Amino acid sequence: MAKLAARLPDNVPGQFYVDSSCIDCATCRILAPETFAVSRAEDASVVRRQPADDAGRLRALMALVACPTASIGTVEKLDAAPGVRAFPEPIGPGEPVSFCGFTAESSFGAWSWLLARPEGNVLVDSPRAAGPLLRRLEELGGVAQLFLTHRDDVADHAKLRARFGCARILHRDDVSTGTRDVERLLEGRAPVALAADLLAIPVPGHTRGSAALLFRGRYLFTGDHLWWDSGDGHLHASRAVCWYSWAEQTESMERLRALAEDAPIEWVLPGHGEPWHAPSPAALRAELARVVDRMRARR
Repeated sequence: MAKLAARLPDNVPGQFYVDSSCIDCATCRILAPETFAVSRAEDASVVRRQPADDAGRLRALMALVACPTASIGTVEKLDAAPGVRAFPEPIGPGEPVSFCGFTAESSFGAWSWLLARPEGNVLVDSPRAAGPLLRRLEELGGVAQLFLTHRDDVADHAKLRARFGCARILHRDDVSTGTRDVERLLEGRAPVALAADLLAIPVPGHTRGSAALLFRGRYLFTGDHLWWDSGDGHLHASRAVCWYSWAEQTESMERLRALAEDAPIEWVLPGHGEPWHAPSPAALRAELARVVDRMRARR
């Protein structure tokens, strides 16, 4: 739990605060940007404005619940139940994709996504295996498959397997001691159809076995391969956190760009950072071409 004695000095006075355990994953700033902002002096999130109404308080409570390090606290004890009940949160009205909240510190606050499917729900990357979330997932039909985009964001995958019996999917090149028993291993660089509406796309670069997932041709889950910066409005790949090969990540991005020529991709849903809804599939293709050009220039 957050500690009032460790409250960061850049927090504005009031009920909500962030303490010194914050790892600057940015989850709270994405969920409740009116309340939370980054403090460059602290290299952490802080409360920049206290919630002004019930809607703002709900978003702040959702951030509190989702925080991977329990770094968000309140001066008085508040009922966090509304924030708990808000997850999984759909990315838009009627959309079959939801953000699970309950991020895990072991994944540096990476986001996990729930794909609602009549054939069996899918999780992309693992959330924290918190009791309220697991019960809600059961209410929504359980989890049939758990797609792990890369070795860094596997979090509580074993607990999810034990609870739901879900088949875990990971590229062989990213298997480690903790994931040796996953049920399905991807191999090579060719896309693999996991089902009629699920296409696994190996994208080595960030890690040797990084993989993306395309759902219904519209929703692209990219792990740490590709992310959106709301500050400049563009998609990016990060050389600073490329743990395997920038050259291979550039080639992977080119293959992803080519694949987008035949797929009506509209959403990019990364492991870190905000989801991006493209104005059109053509806009997505143009943005991917821009990313490839920038990556080539940085070789």
